[in-house]
Amino acid sequence: MSAEGKSAPRKRGRGRSNNRTGGGGGRRKPVRKKDQTDVMAEEFARQAEMARMEAKREKEEAEARRRAAKEGNNGDGNKAGENGDVDDETAAALASAKAEPAPPEASADDNGEPEPEAEPAPKGKQVFINLNDLQKMKMENLQREVRKLGIQDVTGLKKQDLIFQLLKDRVKQGAVISGEGVMEVLNEGFGFLRSPDYNYLPSPDDIYVSPSQIRRFGLKSGHVVAGQIRPPKENERYFALLKVEKVNGEDPNKLAEVVPFEELTPLYPDRRIFLEVKNDLNLRIIDLVTPIGMGQRCLIVAPPRTGKTVIMQKIANAIRANHPDIYVIVLLIDERPEEVTDMERTVDAEVIASTFDEPTSRHVQVTEMVLGKAKRLVEHKVDVVILLDSITRLGRAYNAEQPHSGKILTGGVDASALQRPKRFFGAARNIEEGGSLSIISTALIDTGSRMDEVIFEEFKGTGNAELHLDRRLADRRVYPAIDVTRSGTRKEELLLDPEEQKRMWVLRRILNDMNPIEAMELLKEKLKKTNSNAEFLMTMNIG
Repeated sequence: MSAEGKSAPRKRGRGRSNNRTGGGGGRRKPVRKKDQTDVMAEEFARQAEMARMEAKREKEEAEARRRAAKEGNNGDGNKAGENGDVDDETAAALASAKAEPAPPEASADDNGEPEPEAEPAPKGKQVFINLNDLQKMKMENLQREVRKLGIQDVTGLKKQDLIFQLLKDRVKQGAVISGEGVMEVLNEGFGFLRSPDYNYLPSPDDIYVSPSQIRRFGLKSGHVVAGQIRPPKENERYFALLKVEKVNGEDPNKLAEVVPFEELTPLYPDRRIFLEVKNDLNLRIIDLVTPIGMGQRCLIVAPPRTGKTVIMQKIANAIRANHPDIYVIVLLIDERPEEVTDMERTVDAEVIASTFDEPTSRHVQVTEMVLGKAKRLVEHKVDVVILLDSITRLGRAYNAEQPHSGKILTGGVDASALQRPKRFFGAARNIEEGGSLSIISTALIDTGSRMDEVIFEEFKGTGNAELHLDRRLADRRVYPAIDVTRSGTRKEELLLDPEEQKRMWVLRRILNDMNPIEAMELLKEKLKKTNSNAEFLMTMNIG
């Protein structure tokens, strides 16, 4: 074999060796993709190189200015460079320094996004506009205002588009825009102010709140925030909050002194909510058999078509009439739209609803917003009452949204699905430091659904007051269809006067010997003869 033939394998060997080290011919090794560390290293190197170039340029400019000052022909070294002979490069540098002022400092958040800045308003008399007032206007009035701006074709514009056109015109005239909403902090760190007019659901009218503002004031979901806002710019979609002026009606700097809801001390209800209203037997009976206190956790156990919605309306109006300082929220989950409208027109309270045609994710989101708002109010020592209809449908919504754990209870309920509804219902409590959160909720039974029965059984022992409705009474058109013998309140001695409690025990002993229909008819007959519950109890012979 020749020498050339012997050297050929060594060449191939060197080729394979070069392939392993990344050189030579043959199959190439796949290039490793850049990871985040490589990208950051390159960025730091680029920034360092730019800093070196900037320092070099500044040094050259300083040297040029010194040279120009020294060689100036005006005889004054301090003024050389203004009127003296300066070379073209130095003159260009000086002109650039004068023409480009230093950019204003902007406070940036962790994501590098600067705070939204207010646009300068023209001088003159300022006009103040509230975004919430525009949101409450009817479409006809908004269209009329937009036509005054010269925009005649408003047929296809939505309400949010009309509001945007109005605000854009008012800003050009120097108007100051303010807005208010309930805070919702998202997982990304920023948040939005949701409007109760849209049931706290996301809408184009929401106000953007930057992460730096949330961190600075310690804002949480449920805070009612008011402040100055600006309309969205060219590449933006939402209004932006410029200045936080009020949080729950107080100075935002006082939030640092507020004790979180979870650290407050819960107590048994010891302050009574009086539901008795003149000429209303329904409320007088409820006030007798199931007294409700501030911080109560009450279940209204109701079969279908027993008048639970009417009872909820009456309770809400009675609380507003007898206790104007209590903040009442009516939360309707998975209800019919016509019932929502009827509740809004009947009840003098804040009504938040998510109808049955909405997805379950919206049921959950609306519920969390209402609970967050109630907690923030209680932290400010406000007494809050939530009327929920119904906790059964709320449990269904959470069961649909909860990732399945693989442990299924009877009726198709996931084992961990009811944890969040229990947390909602368990938030009701009387607070030792001041304030209270009461939740009065309906629970559906006898619906023919095994899931509803399981949900009711899970919540059966969590409440400290129960009001049972009876279908037999409703079928005979005896209202209120309350089963007196099964209804009651735990620790009612904290709410009742000792003499009143003694007479109530006598009344219960009498009514327990009767069936629910006879007991309700007798109680209604006796109550009609008196003007108040106190008068009725005093007429009883307890000897």
